Amino acid sequence: MELRLVHGSIIDVEADCIVVNLFEGVADPGGATGAVDHALDGYVRQLISDGEIKGKRGELTLVHTHGRITPKRVLVTGLGKRDQFNLTSVRTVSAEAARYLRRKGFSRVASIVHGAGIGGLEPEEAAQALAEGVLLGLYRFRRHFSKQDEDGGGEIDAFLVVEQNQTHAASVERGLDRGRIISEATALARDLVNEPGNYMTPTILAERAHAVADAHGLEYTCFERPQMEEMGMGALLGVASGSHQPPTFIILHYKGNPDNAESTVGLLGKGITFDSGGISIKPSANMSAMKGDMAGGASVIAAMQAIAQLKPAINVTALIPATENLPGGGATKPGDILVAMNKKTIEVENTDAEGRLILADALAYANSIGLSPLIDVATLTGAIRVALGTVAMGLFANDDTLAEHVLAAGEQSGEKMWRMPLWDEYKEQNKSSVADIKNTGGRDAGAITAAQFLHEFAGDTPWVHLDIASVSSSSTEKGWQVKGATGQPVRTLVNVIEALSHRS
Repeated sequence: MELRLVHGSIIDVEADCIVVNLFEGVADPGGATGAVDHALDGYVRQLISDGEIKGKRGELTLVHTHGRITPKRVLVTGLGKRDQFNLTSVRTVSAEAARYLRRKGFSRVASIVHGAGIGGLEPEEAAQALAEGVLLGLYRFRRHFSKQDEDGGGEIDAFLVVEQNQTHAASVERGLDRGRIISEATALARDLVNEPGNYMTPTILAERAHAVADAHGLEYTCFERPQMEEMGMGALLGVASGSHQPPTFIILHYKGNPDNAESTVGLLGKGITFDSGGISIKPSANMSAMKGDMAGGASVIAAMQAIAQLKPAINVTALIPATENLPGGGATKPGDILVAMNKKTIEVENTDAEGRLILADALAYANSIGLSPLIDVATLTGAIRVALGTVAMGLFANDDTLAEHVLAAGEQSGEKMWRMPLWDEYKEQNKSSVADIKNTGGRDAGAITAAQFLHEFAGDTPWVHLDIASVSSSSTEKGWQVKGATGQPVRTLVNVIEALSHRS
């Protein structure tokens, strides 16, 4: 879809429909909505007076112009209460308006930048949020359908963003461009996660990462089983032992500050391309959703694509250990002991606690090459969903400053997260009587004990762990999120890398 800036008045744009807005409680609209109302002889105000337009958030009212202005139709979208309006509101109303217009079959649409006027938002930020809302709200994964979409709508071919104020034009264009880059990266993560397991093996995930590297100038390396054996990655290899698909250890390098090569941030992502639970097999109901257990790895690969395009002055290395977790004849068994790359021994109490095993070797490798700080992303535990529902991801950290950077980045992106405790008392649950540590601390505080397990391998390096099992997929369509993979936390990762680049 074409997304571009147009200069001029919204009422003069050639479009099937234009999008304007209204705050709740406003009886006499101004700005672009006022211009439309004036051109339509007060018709919008009449609809407000009649109670047909209230400006409530989520309200969409389609008005036909009958040739009085160039666009054929006007969609008035409600922004809700002015004191509750923010960038997330922009993403939400933009996404829902775009989906509504697609269902109507409109191919050429134009919109003002919601919030850049009386909404009080900075034009660049508002334009970025609009782009994210439109592009992510219109996302669909239809690669494996044999027929065209039959929901009655087509595709929007052109989405024009109209800005009449010349002093804002450059800022709006920057915001649209940034929003496009980050949205395309988020869509990449969604694509990777939505693929079924037979189309997204560890080898295919590595190939997709290699394609990203080639397209955007990243350095790419991939360790295979012989290199993993040589380096002693026994935890990763233990998880991989039940599958016929070979494991991969994907590495992407971005060098935005080559003069400071010894300072490199590490982004780590769990890449379990299908998780049956191994010998500790999961219930069959809903096991198909376990194709998405590589959402952490997908988000890290996607974030690297956006980072390479936005070019922050910082070095970043991404590490994605990837494997299937299946109950084959050679699979690791409950009670087995694995030896991680850093020589720490691990009792495998439950083979379904496999994500922390592969990340243990990834964290050990990150420390061995001096990456710092470290941010890992993983669909690690069902327990985080019990704790936080589907609203927020869990954040764990051994460094308050890094945690604050990530939390601020999440606030900026609208991806909600909540910091969870890492008190020493929780370490007791991970103690083993036959090895240095066991891979599960039991049912109580499951997300915390999983994070404490990873903490053992992160060591003293500044580190944040994001448990995204609560937010990596959505069963409903709301705002910029659609059914299926969400692409969280790609936008947060990009924001935090940029914030760290300003600090370094």
